[in-house]
Amino acid sequence: QVQLVESGGGLVQPGGSLRLSCVVSGTSVSINPMGWYRQAPGKEREAVANITSSGMTNYADSVKGRFTVSRNNAKNTVYLQMNSLKPEDTAVYYCKLLYSSYWGEGTLVTVSS
Repeated sequence: QVQLVESGGGLVQPGGSLRLSCVVSGTSVSINPMGWYRQAPGKEREAVANITSSGMTNYADSVKGRFTVSRNNAKNTVYLQMNSLKPEDTAVYYCKLLYSSYWGEGTLVTVSS
């Protein structure tokens, strides 16, 4: 059974950084495209970034240049490095095995002074 478990969220001041982790079990991140999504209060869930099986990355315009998605095949983990955080980045962040119905439970990121 595939499971995705996110961690690394928390409270950070504007301009700060956080690194989210998504530990995957039941399949390998090295052969699957993985994505990060977020859902802010009162808004729909939106795609933030993804990494393909070949290692190519894609980003939403709102985070391009500030966020970096990566993976560690040995740890079967996908990361989202978030820099220069803004209050509008506040959301629950979810990891997803793309082209499947598998989601993590989410981790809350709050950007506030």
